[in-house]
Order: sequence, then structure tokens, then C-alpha cells
Amino acid sequence: MELVFIRHGFSEWNAKNLFTGWRDVNLTERGVEEAKAAGKKLFEKGYEFDIAFTSVLTRAIKTCNIVLEESHQLWIPQVKNWRLNERHYGALQGLDKKATAEQYGDEQVRIWRRSYDISPPDLDPKDPNSAHNDRRYANIPSDVVPNAENLKLTLERALPFWEDQIAPAMLSGKRVLVVAHGNSLRALAKHIIGISDAEIMDFEIPTGQPLVLKLDDKLNYVEHYYL
Repeated sequence: MELVFIRHGFSEWNAKNLFTGWRDVNLTERGVEEAKAAGKKLFEKGYEFDIAFTSVLTRAIKTCNIVLEESHQLWIPQVKNWRLNERHYGALQGLDKKATAEQYGDEQVRIWRRSYDISPPDLDPKDPNSAHNDRRYANIPSDVVPNAENLKLTLERALPFWEDQIAPAMLSGKRVLVVAHGNSLRALAKHIIGISDAEIMDFEIPTGQPLVLKLDDKLNYVEHYYL
């Protein structure tokens, strides 16, 4: 079986070098073109899907729509879920990455960004930009909505969705596309492939590039490659 991951196209805050996380930003023109190219590539390679999963953030939803449109599959069901959101960057969200490194030091920022189990400082739940004040998360228990995450917590959040939605869809014979974010996809790839805590720090997924994961009929990992 083949599972296709796509990280959303280049976003406005990618372009500004800002920590984004759960903040909702749009695609740049470059991001739109990346999504179009991904969709065309999937169409040319003959990839057909029965269902698509994405997050509740605009940059992933738009990428998913564009990819499906360019591959002539906009009609298939799409499931949007917060568990596929980007990693929550806590109080760093909205800050310039370079300026943050100058303030706290390159090594501290590298630890916040790349460490598997160390989170950045929490975002105050009362902050106007907190997910606690966003109605798309109104039905999620307050103690479940994150204030900051590391990759370990991102995986713990995303894993139930893999087990409850994505894996059962594949085991039932459906061809699955997942369009999400760099860290939510890295977390799922860590689980699927079996990447170690140390090695995951250097495992990157570029924007707009279809990543194919080949699995056996019991969803055991076989290989992965980019189209």
C-alpha cells in the first residue's frame, strides 16, 4: 500500500521567517505554485485517492484543495481535524526566528525547534492569539488544547487520529492522501518508519513535495521516497 504525505506549500510566515505553529496564515504565491506542481505530478504518475485528510489550518486546507483540483480529484471526501495541525510553538508563535536566536542564543532556539521532548515557553491561554480563544477548537476540552508542544507531544496528539481514522481507512482498502504540516507529518513519519528520537531531529519534509510511504498489508513500513 502507498500512503502519500504532502506538507503545505510555502506560507506567508515561512517567507517572513516567523514561528507559525497554530497561528492561521495563508499560502504565498510560491506556495500555491508548489501545491499545483504537486497535484500535477500526482496526476502524471497516476495516483488516485479515495479520501484526503488535512488539518484545520488554512495553509494545509488550501494546499489539499489545490492538489486535488490539479489531480482532478477535488470530489473525493476530505476530513479536517485539529490533530493534524502543526506543532504548537507556544509563546514563540509570531516571533522572528532570527531575532529570537539573537535574544536567547542559537543553541537554545535549536533545542526548542529540533529537540524531540523539550517544549518552548507556553503561550498564555488568555492571549488573544491562543487556540483557547479560537472557535474552531471550541469543542475540544480546554485541558487538551495545547499551550506549547515539542515533537513528542505532537506525536501523542496526532497518533490517535492515525489509529482511529487514517490506518483504518488504509486497512479497508482506501487510497489515502494526508496534507498537513512539517512537524505533524514528521511525527507520523517517525511512528510509521520507526525513526529514533535522535535521528528525527534531522528528518525534514520540504514544502509541497509528495512523500510516498510504501507499507505492507499490515501497515508495516517498507520504504519511502519523494515523487
